[in-house]
Amino acid sequence: MQTSDTSAAPGTSAVIVIDLQTGMFDGKLFEPIHQAGPLQDKVRAVIAWARDNKHPLCFIRHDAEAGDPLAPDAPGWPVWPALGQRPDEPTFSKNVGDAFSQPALLEWLEAHGARKVILLGAQTDFCVAATTDGALALGLDVSIIADAHSTWASDGQTADEIIAKHNARFAAAGARVQTSEQLMGA
Repeated sequence: MQTSDTSAAPGTSAVIVIDLQTGMFDGKLFEPIHQAGPLQDKVRAVIAWARDNKHPLCFIRHDAEAGDPLAPDAPGWPVWPALGQRPDEPTFSKNVGDAFSQPALLEWLEAHGARKVILLGAQTDFCVAATTDGALALGLDVSIIADAHSTWASDGQTADEIIAKHNARFAAAGARVQTSEQLMGA
């Protein structure tokens, strides 16, 4: 994994929490995402670090089609309340994998003067991967928090295998891949 210097000036890096929605954690409609408890803890720690260091912070919410657990106003749709999103932290909705398909997200980054993004969330092999690709295509400096994104097992691979494979792919594409502890300087 590539690692990075965490001494960036406050406000220059924005933290983007991708698709960590109620349906991925509550277990009501499907199995919770892999390592849901530790994932929540690491994401909450990065959120606290971002707030303490005055980094802009936003949330991405996937708007699935009607009938899906992540459809607008469905029980699984809201950002997971245990993450502690504050009213002044915006949520950008999307209906495709890449969060940068939502022009308001890039406008928000530009308004904060942020050309560096720190990405975490779900699903590793779908929306996190698509958003990483979108950010890199825009020329943004991208950091992926290796232990703060997750998925489910699929196609004969465990979630851990999928996460490791994508962390390697993210690094090969030019993103910094670091743990939450490395990011926070612990």
